[in-house]
Amino acid sequence: MSAGDAVKVVEVGPRDGLQNEPYAIATEIKLELIHRLSKTGLKVIEATSFVRAPAIPQLADAEAVMSGLKRKPGVCYPVLVPNEQGYQRARSVGADEIAVFTAASEAFNRKNINCSIDESLARFAPVMALARRDAVRVRGYVSCTLGCPYQGEVPIADVVRVAEALLDEGCDEISLGDTIGVGTPASARRMLRSVAESIPMEQLAIHFHDTYGQALANIYACLEAGVRVVDSSVGGLGGCPYARGATGNVATEDLVYMLDGLGMATGIDLQKLAETGEWITSQLDRPRSRAGQAWLKRTPTGNVHET
Repeated sequence: MSAGDAVKVVEVGPRDGLQNEPYAIATEIKLELIHRLSKTGLKVIEATSFVRAPAIPQLADAEAVMSGLKRKPGVCYPVLVPNEQGYQRARSVGADEIAVFTAASEAFNRKNINCSIDESLARFAPVMALARRDAVRVRGYVSCTLGCPYQGEVPIADVVRVAEALLDEGCDEISLGDTIGVGTPASARRMLRSVAESIPMEQLAIHFHDTYGQALANIYACLEAGVRVVDSSVGGLGGCPYARGATGNVATEDLVYMLDGLGMATGIDLQKLAETGEWITSQLDRPRSRAGQAWLKRTPTGNVHET
């Protein structure tokens, strides 16, 4: 890890950040959030999910979101799809990048998507075939890489097996998620390095929730290990409907502040990002991120990092 290294930040707030809200959020607010985020310098903004509405009712307006999207050149807007039907829905409204999802925990998979790990991977086969035909980029999510709310410890060998299966099916990038935020820097680095023994580091991403306040420390440890793609959610929004006790994702503002301090390039304007975080958390009556709140208190235009 060295100053000048570029880090790709994948903003998951409009999808992962909103999916666990206790009430419906207006489509107009979702679109405004995406449009504000697109002006911060972020290059990847996960827009929504095409999971069935009864499963994730907060994202039932996926078609409306994608249809109303004002795409900014140079910004990607991937969407989550669970199966072939979800893929077709996403493509019908112009989605040109998708993500599929499974878990390293059998117990979590059965609670979350009502099937085994192997059955979930089999569901992806027709999706991957269609994506190859359509030249659509595919990201794969692996949940519960550092622990599961139902089975507890998750063997690293299971994480590696699932990640390898996603790569073999054709995923371009694989995001390793600590869904319940129980990881520590040592366990996060160990898991990442184990997966990287069989999958190139440049195809790996990390996705850490902040339940125990360890997300930034875990990210730092994984940056030291070589990862250069990090998921985050503006305002620290998020949580999983199927993982009781899991709190939000690491806040994008906190992540960018740390990366800026390390001299690692993101291309993201922290002032605009903090303003966006302030706006969406006020809309949802949620606490603001620590870095975003502190940054906006400094001066109207923000200051450079002090050392």
